[in-house]
Amino acid sequence: MRSVQYIFLVLCIVGVVGCGGEKRKGTFRYFRNFQRTFNDMNDRHLRAAKQWGIKPITGDADFREQKGKLTEIASCRHYEVDKLTHSIPYLVPRAEELLETIGKNFRDSLDSKGLDDRKIIVTSVLRTAGTVKQLRKKNINASANSAHVYGTTFDVAYARYKGAEKEETDKLKSVLAEVLQDLRKQKKCYVRYEFKQGCFHITVR
Repeated sequence: MRSVQYIFLVLCIVGVVGCGGEKRKGTFRYFRNFQRTFNDMNDRHLRAAKQWGIKPITGDADFREQKGKLTEIASCRHYEVDKLTHSIPYLVPRAEELLETIGKNFRDSLDSKGLDDRKIIVTSVLRTAGTVKQLRKKNINASANSAHVYGTTFDVAYARYKGAEKEETDKLKSVLAEVLQDLRKQKKCYVRYEFKQGCFHITVR
């Protein structure tokens, strides 16, 4: 009888130590159906952009007039700003707060899943009449009728992350998608999955 009790006691101790020891790594859940999930069309983005944004900037005078309503963004601990070629690094405060929330939630989610710390990369921000003209030289489908001209909208790459190796990107993309879907369900933003551009197109609500 004593031997049975002893074995039971040992098993209980092992179980407790096992629970308090190294975390078991569960199976990673990959996000699916990006296009079907993130399908907010341009009319939704534009409606929110016109509600919360500035009037489109057509020249230097416009920019000076509107600059007080904008926040300049730069690489920080929550996100990395890419080398911008067809936009300038400004957003309305509401959109800048959303961007910071996305970057913070992304890093927190990586930590909770036991993944290495990485940062999202912002690839496009505020577009002006001048930057739209430059963009249309490379992409004839680019339109001035874009939420980007209101300072409410930004693009975040889904295939590149600061500090990440190529083999990490599928997992990181899934984590980012979970973060965006959570904020989307909270009605914080509209999101469009841009397959050809390799980014999530995001407008604050």
